[in-house]
Amino acid sequence: MPGDPGAPALPGVPGSTGAVDASGTADVSAAAVEASESAASLEAAVVTHVPRPRRRDGDRFPAVDRAADRAPEFVGQGPPTYEAEPTAWPEADPGALDDLVPDTVLDGARYGAMTLRAVSLRGDSARYRGEPRRDALLTARFGAGDDAVVLVAVASGARAAEGAHRAARDICSWLGGAVGRSHARLGEDIRAGRRGELRTGLHRLTDRSYGRLRARAAELGLRPAEYTAALRCLLLPADARCRTRVFFGVGGGGLFRLREGAWQDLDPEPRADGAPGGLPAAGTAALCEDRITVDLGIPTPGTTPAIDPEEVPSEPFRFRASVARPGDALLLCSAGLAEPLRGEPALADALAERWGTRTQPPGLAEFLADGQLRVKGYADDRTACAIWES
Repeated sequence: MPGDPGAPALPGVPGSTGAVDASGTADVSAAAVEASESAASLEAAVVTHVPRPRRRDGDRFPAVDRAADRAPEFVGQGPPTYEAEPTAWPEADPGALDDLVPDTVLDGARYGAMTLRAVSLRGDSARYRGEPRRDALLTARFGAGDDAVVLVAVASGARAAEGAHRAARDICSWLGGAVGRSHARLGEDIRAGRRGELRTGLHRLTDRSYGRLRARAAELGLRPAEYTAALRCLLLPADARCRTRVFFGVGGGGLFRLREGAWQDLDPEPRADGAPGGLPAAGTAALCEDRITVDLGIPTPGTTPAIDPEEVPSEPFRFRASVARPGDALLLCSAGLAEPLRGEPALADALAERWGTRTQPPGLAEFLADGQLRVKGYADDRTACAIWES
């Protein structure tokens, strides 16, 4: 139906005739007219100036000085080659978006006498080249109350291998599931100090998980060496009365303890001359009386060979159980952090100063900043879990 040519125009609405449209809609109500006029008046209103907040003493908060922002931190002889922040993301497959890996993962918790902080960072090289983070991090609690156990798993996929991030994720997931299904028995063994049962059981679960990884490689048409990952784990009781800390795994990485301001390498790598390696002398202390865990009489570390196919270099299964003291900081990490920690004294000194002189564990953001302390010549992914004992 044509509109009424005699309908009055709406004030403030250009081109309005007020006519009824073809569907028979009535003229706009007076309320709509008032709303339009009100909106126009708001546009013309003067915005009241909001004063800057003041301190309690009456002084204004200082303006943020953008020029004073700190440059990314590094230690050693010079700045690293790559930029400190992410540059490029990996190319995504629209049909496999669940395969994407975030640049950074950060986690934390507190159980009993332990405060945990964990971080996994894409390395500077991978950030620059748009490659995915090859490291994987799993943090999980199994059970409830004092019977619960906490598992932290750190895995690093093989360098330059396609799908390395998937292999790291798979081994963490499969090993974590196996530990979770056996957590009740494992927790009892930890609290009772049954070293033999723990070692045997964890070795068996680890071997089975690597067996699944080899089977997955065959499904993908890859050699086992092309779809594998180093694995390092901590198994911790939630019961505050039990301070036993269990480490196990296969492959490269590090296990360190900060005690009384000095680093101890609890998992030294053998050198060519057969002598045990360790942290640099500066700012550190050699591990002496702790070669044998006095509290439990457990040697460090286990070296039972894992049974692998001939085409896969055999890696020793590593196991260690020790008793923590108040004030200790235990650090489990992938090779991306273990190598600069062993190779650059300035990094060991800096972390010892940051973590060994404080009365409270760092918050998540502060721990992330500590984990990003860079060293020239070390650009791999970094994954670490630190545990502070109260």
